[in-house]
Amino acid sequence: MSDAIHDSANNADPGNPDPHPVGPSEPRWTHLALRVTDIEATIEWFIDFTPLVVVARNQDEAGFGAWLGMPGRTNNPFLLVIAQFLEGKDPFAPAPNATLAPFAHLGIEMPNRSDIDQIAAKGDAAGCLVMPPTMMPAPVGYITMLTDPNGNTVEFSWDQGVYATLSQQWDEADAATEPVDVA
Repeated sequence: MSDAIHDSANNADPGNPDPHPVGPSEPRWTHLALRVTDIEATIEWFIDFTPLVVVARNQDEAGFGAWLGMPGRTNNPFLLVIAQFLEGKDPFAPAPNATLAPFAHLGIEMPNRSDIDQIAAKGDAAGCLVMPPTMMPAPVGYITMLTDPNGNTVEFSWDQGVYATLSQQWDEADAATEPVDVA
């Protein structure tokens, strides 16, 4: 068994007789959750405009849920959790659905500058472009912003450095743990 997971049966909760078989070995940031008004339109938008895929779908007496994430296996999963509650079943009512806007946003770092121009053109054609491609001061980089069907802002960036900064930190951590050849 990987050191990144543990046997959940060893941590059984009497109130939950069927825990998941594996879990993280340390605390992990796993998701951001949003209430939505139309789960199908939201899923369609995120699949169309982002690299996210549907990881799981759920339904119960309160409504519908979906987990969206990056495709492929990772030791640090992070999901966008969306939930549409049925009329009279929303446990957060009467609070309005909060939206991430104008500065609060979901961020996706793109590999190429031209990706920003392409997603902006696609967003403009779909009527959801809220900020055209703009070169911002470091560390922000070249960005554009769209809104999803619920009014949440999604930023697409190039050369923001999030991936580069983390990669450098991971490389330094790996180098610090590599054995030294003294022969």
